[in-house]
Amino acid sequence: MTIRRGSFETLGTDPGAASRGRGLSARRASAMVFEDPASRALQAQLDRLAPSEATLLIHGETGTGKELAARYIHARSRRRDGPFVAVNCGALSDSLAEAELFGHEKGAFTGAVRSQIGWFESAQDGTLLLDEVGDLPLPLQVKLLRVLQEREVTRVGSRRPVPVDVRVIAATNVDLEAAIQARQFREDLFFRLAVATVRLPALRDRGKDIGPLARHFLQLYRAELGRPELDFDRSALEALAGHGWPGNIRELENVVHQAVLLADGPRIAAGDLGLRRRTTVAGAALPADLEGQVRVSVERALAASEPEVFDRTVASVVRTAFDLSGGNQVQAASLLGISRNTLRTQLSHLGLLGRRPLSAPASLPARPTLLRIGFQKYGTLGLLKSEETLDRRLGQMGVQVAWTEFPAGPQLLEALSLGRIDFGTTGETPPVFAQAAGAPLLYVAHDPPAPSGEAIVVRAGGAIRSVGDLRGCRIGLNMGSNVHYLLVRALQRHGVGIDDVVPVYLSPEDGPAERLSDGALDAWVIWDPLLTEAQRSHDLRVLVDGSGLVPNRQFYLALQAYAAGHPEIIDVLLAELRRAGEFAVNNPAEAARTAAPDLGLDASALEIALRRLTYGARPLDDTVIEEQQAIADTLHSLGLLPGPISVRDAVWPAARALS
Repeated sequence: MTIRRGSFETLGTDPGAASRGRGLSARRASAMVFEDPASRALQAQLDRLAPSEATLLIHGETGTGKELAARYIHARSRRRDGPFVAVNCGALSDSLAEAELFGHEKGAFTGAVRSQIGWFESAQDGTLLLDEVGDLPLPLQVKLLRVLQEREVTRVGSRRPVPVDVRVIAATNVDLEAAIQARQFREDLFFRLAVATVRLPALRDRGKDIGPLARHFLQLYRAELGRPELDFDRSALEALAGHGWPGNIRELENVVHQAVLLADGPRIAAGDLGLRRRTTVAGAALPADLEGQVRVSVERALAASEPEVFDRTVASVVRTAFDLSGGNQVQAASLLGISRNTLRTQLSHLGLLGRRPLSAPASLPARPTLLRIGFQKYGTLGLLKSEETLDRRLGQMGVQVAWTEFPAGPQLLEALSLGRIDFGTTGETPPVFAQAAGAPLLYVAHDPPAPSGEAIVVRAGGAIRSVGDLRGCRIGLNMGSNVHYLLVRALQRHGVGIDDVVPVYLSPEDGPAERLSDGALDAWVIWDPLLTEAQRSHDLRVLVDGSGLVPNRQFYLALQAYAAGHPEIIDVLLAELRRAGEFAVNNPAEAARTAAPDLGLDASALEIALRRLTYGARPLDDTVIEEQQAIADTLHSLGLLPGPISVRDAVWPAARALS
């Protein structure tokens, strides 16, 4: 069974999980290719290491498949019947990292409303992958070292050690030995983790794997997007083989996905791949992508034995963003795709905290050349993508639109908080969690309520007849999503506390409908059009929908720096949303037929969902802001938020004056 919680993933032993899920891990889990001699050598090494209990350190560039290698080892170890738990150490907040890893007792800190085991205990008798282990703060490195030595954890708020039987695999894309020299990683922890070391070759160094991997992703995406006739022509295969792949397998997957979306005919040509050309500077091949350019510069500096290369590179990046933003910390952090707290730490090291940049601030471009939009299968934004009218209208302004699909609101807002998208839409609950976590978001508009568009569903022939019967039941939901608040409100209405049920945090990609039908879940909280699709494909019954419980509004959200710097683009986007929404509500059958292939949904199911759709992209008045504030206050009172927030502080000023 696969369960995702935020940036973490737990993999159990359900052999059907990968085939049922359509998520990224499911795609990559079947993307293990060993055609190239370098890959075959890697496979032989993994096969030798798998039966042992040794702690491993996997090193590889971003996108080379470090988690995939760890899963391969786990599946061939004596622990294969136990859980596989992957934790992204870079996503752990400084304040809660210890509790996430080692667990906590009730009342250990503000918001700890119940005891919770950590990721080490979750991986008992299995394998724990500590991904991006180099990002762990130094104080936590000390505690991790003790756990590895003593094979026991002590939960936050407790003095009683808990034995753990876990094989630990660490992964990183940074040079830990260099980090040790820079006093950013403990040497004793490094030696404890690197009992055995696996170095994953970059995709450019395993050229014979490129073709099979590309065909693997082509097969997946053409089935998912309803284009079974697609295939590569010779020019495409030659272009794929000749590309440098600085983003490795992840880049290859994205290139194939885009090609399946954009190819006009049955053959994918080189021009459909969108691969960036390499340019030549001073007689040397210089990649056109950022990662490749940095790599070339660093290689030259190292070859020349220049001092403090790491510190100087980081300082240059931070100073550049700080200057470009005119000393605005929020905007600089957004440009870099990091949190403001992380930026402040770097500015402090450079002596820039509290100062304006010494150089004259460089102005941002008057108009960007790219608008990055995150969308889901539900709502007007997905319909707008399928129409392509926004792309054409902004194209006339010199602005290209890049669309990225997300399974749910929390994942979309995580990308926004990291500066990877500029605009997106979610329900009412995800922005509350995101704002509480410090995301630099702005509410720019909303659609009217559609409470019947989300519901709690159960098996049609099951014993659960009312919400009161959910006490003690396993309820699947996407943590921090819109339905999280629906569950809270429905339970409150029937006198049941959130502590009286067993939440099972699942992404829609993890096949919760199948788990509900199979009895692994007792109930599932979900939204349209997945709600309608699940009802049609499984024998499920709506226990209660959002009517009378929650508004279920869709909010349009933008990155603070983007909305503040380019309001004219946001205005065009909102106008197109109003037009597309009005058309969909008045012509649901036609809109469903147009959008269903692009969204990968059944047209009849989408039509039913569209008949429940509301539209408007309206300004936020006091009533809407107060309703949203009430949601935030409720979640905070239940200990689900780290602290109180003011929704009004995150409302785009122009959103109060839209006509």
